[in-house]
Amino acid sequence: MSNQEDYITVVSGLPRSGTSMMMRMLEQGGIPVLTDNFRKADDDNPLGYYEFEAVKKLEQDSSWLAEAVNKAVKIIYIFLYRLPSNYKYKVLFLKRNLEDVVMSQKAMLRHRQEADRMTDEQLIDAFTKQLKQLDTWLVGQPHIAVHYLNYEEVVAEPTRAAEGIRSFLRRDLDVNAMIDSVDPKLHRNKSTAV
Repeated sequence: MSNQEDYITVVSGLPRSGTSMMMRMLEQGGIPVLTDNFRKADDDNPLGYYEFEAVKKLEQDSSWLAEAVNKAVKIIYIFLYRLPSNYKYKVLFLKRNLEDVVMSQKAMLRHRQEADRMTDEQLIDAFTKQLKQLDTWLVGQPHIAVHYLNYEEVVAEPTRAAEGIRSFLRRDLDVNAMIDSVDPKLHRNKSTAV
């Protein structure tokens, strides 16, 4: 990993959009991941969440980002606005059918016996607006480069996805290990719409 620029690889997207799968792909590909395993694997994410608790307090304390350079860290979409501009970031942003995202989120809430606070339509509308605003904002951030990935396409064509990620990150990744880490059986909450 010599003669390369230093940056932080960020995996982002809506909750339940395949970000844990992407973190696993990067880990298998050879990129060290920043995670504390505070949130344990469960039925909703049997292979783990790959989260890092300090991300939630990014606005108050960003000192841990120094530890994330040349590693991958999962940062939920809404926290991207809080990334300080004194680092360079390469963001792998997962997009997924919003009906499936909502279905998966609601299944997780049911497993935790938590109540739904919004209808599916309200959630989809809110997510659509938030993602549009974020996409517009990201275009104007010179310290952030973004590579969008469609969750369904990554599951269907992991080879293509892995090659695209390697090219975007300009890292010598183990593409075969990345491909092998994608488990289509975990693509469970999906709408019938094609």
